[in-house]
Amino acid sequence: MATIRNYGFISQLRSEASSHIIRFRKGRVAASGRGLVFWFRPETASIAEIPMDDREMTLFVRGRSQDFQAVSVQGTIGWHVTEPERLAERVDFSIGLATGRLQSEPVEKIEARIAGIANQAVLQYLAGRPVRALLDEGPEPLRQTLAVALAADPALVEIGVAAVAVRLTGLAPSSELERALQTPTFEALQQKADEASFERRALAVEKERAIAENELATRTELARREKQLIAEEADNARNRATGIAEAGQVEAEAEANRIRMIEGAKVDAEQQRIAVYRDLPPAVLMGLAAQQLAGKLDKIEHVNITPDLLASVLGEFRKPPALPER
Repeated sequence: MATIRNYGFISQLRSEASSHIIRFRKGRVAASGRGLVFWFRPETASIAEIPMDDREMTLFVRGRSQDFQAVSVQGTIGWHVTEPERLAERVDFSIGLATGRLQSEPVEKIEARIAGIANQAVLQYLAGRPVRALLDEGPEPLRQTLAVALAADPALVEIGVAAVAVRLTGLAPSSELERALQTPTFEALQQKADEASFERRALAVEKERAIAENELATRTELARREKQLIAEEADNARNRATGIAEAGQVEAEAEANRIRMIEGAKVDAEQQRIAVYRDLPPAVLMGLAAQQLAGKLDKIEHVNITPDLLASVLGEFRKPPALPER
């Protein structure tokens, strides 16, 4: 903003280098340039101040895609003045000679014109594509289209203004459509997550099954070995029993043979003794019997000898001895 000092009938203007000052006197340009300092008489002068720095304006457009879906576009457009004198002819940039402030809002008028051109270009671009294509392409194709439209539009050229930069920060559908579009992707991601979870679960089940099969195989092998061990122990027990039985049988047979030999010897001895006794006279037998009986008796208290027994014994002694046979 220019600085004006009033000194009665005369005033001084001092401007910044970023502003282009045009001084009119009697309808003609008396001075034109950036950063001017001059004296003037307020009653005969008219001064315009055009900003020469780069300006940025906000862009927000809500339109419909080819398939009638709402789409919002946000961004900024940078612009500056290329021909200040032409702009001063088309737009009022005059300032108050007492305060140095702009008497109207020319910047807003320029930005309104730029916004109109940009809105029309954006709406045409959105209407020519379905929403899926717009979202897949992103904001860059639209930014390029908008930059070309602003650069080629004669409405800006004829007033001496140029768009120097176009930036788009967002190209988005409505919240309802965005949720609807996100649903398939979300479902696909959720499905992949579920599949991964199922795979992990299946892998865990497979590992558990392998562990269970391993344990079952181990138990089966242990049972087989235990059965084999029991069978071997039974065979060993039978072998031991058979060996013991065979040893007992051999011992029994040996004992039986020994008993038979002893008894046979006793029988032979008894037969020989009986054979000796068989040839003895009755008197001798009686004497031997009496002797054996006496040997087995501890004490004899009474002996009864009947006459018949005595006669029989004496009769035996009287008999002549038997002659041996020839």
